Amino acid sequence: MRRVIGIDIHRTFGEVVIWETGILRHAGRVDMTRTALEGFGKGLRPSDEVVIEATGNCMAVSRVLSPFVARVIIANPLQVKAIAQAHVKTDKIDAGTLASLHAAGYLPEIWTPDAGTERRRRLTARRFQVVRHRTRIKNEVHAILHAHLIPRCPHADLFSGVGRAWLLRQPIPGDELAAIERHIRELDRLNEDLAIIDKGIATDALDDPVVARLLTITGINLTVAAGIVAAIGDIGRFSSPQKLVSYFGLNPRVRQSGLGPAHHGRISKVGRSHARAMLVEAAWAAAKTPGPLHAFFVRVRAKRGHQIAAVALARKLTVLCWHLLTVNRRANGTPYRRANGTPFSRWLKVDRTGAFALRAA
Repeated sequence: MRRVIGIDIHRTFGEVVIWETGILRHAGRVDMTRTALEGFGKGLRPSDEVVIEATGNCMAVSRVLSPFVARVIIANPLQVKAIAQAHVKTDKIDAGTLASLHAAGYLPEIWTPDAGTERRRRLTARRFQVVRHRTRIKNEVHAILHAHLIPRCPHADLFSGVGRAWLLRQPIPGDELAAIERHIRELDRLNEDLAIIDKGIATDALDDPVVARLLTITGINLTVAAGIVAAIGDIGRFSSPQKLVSYFGLNPRVRQSGLGPAHHGRISKVGRSHARAMLVEAAWAAAKTPGPLHAFFVRVRAKRGHQIAAVALARKLTVLCWHLLTVNRRANGTPYRRANGTPFSRWLKVDRTGAFALRAA
């Protein structure tokens, strides 16, 4: 007899509701500790299915309960409209809704990564946080200079050796100068942390053939390639490049009703924000390198501006990544290889609209 266990998990406890033959039964609470979850799992049947929502600790809960049940399903909370729009909302009702939706086959679930992919995702997220903190500190230094009418630094990088020497010579009040020195020390510490994180990412990625293939794309370095691979996981989940673009939140919003025309807005930004930021970073690097990607960037920039052009180029890089990760062989069955050092990306051509397609063999 089929049983579905819905758990509405929180920081310290989870509310449990059991669905069996169409009847919901409240089963109390379970503490969110490894010992309590293992004891709870031992009381379940091997044929049971457990449903939880995607939260900060859902992966740990899934790993603890997986050995005791047939399957642990993680639901996408953004798509579970029955919970998000409920007028009467309690933990017990939410857990029962999760179990009922899965039993009826209407539960939108997310893909669960393996341990290696999850580790790469954590490293990528930590790197993103360090880079964002470093940018925030640099902006604070620029704000201090702006507040005291200090002109632009004549050097390319304000935080290089010559830039710092120029900075300390400016007529700034003593308290502001002390704040700048504090910010510079914090920047040095963050740079050291960033080097350690990049070393960890590189250690995992150097021997990965998938990462090596993405490195042949203009603008994508080792860190970006490893971050994209970690975000994608299994490329077989995406049947088309448009699916991958949507997963990264780089697709435009579309509004259309009745006989009226479709209106395209800004990008959705729904999906892997860390990977999206890395792709935009790679787009800026690709825009500076002569080639078809640079030509596409210049063409869009002339019409829409450089910011929109960079995002559009990031979308094109996403499409190129999908082709390189999915197309392994030509029509005659021979694998794609480098010829005289030619990158894999040379097998793809860019048409006038900026779309990618395979070159004829």
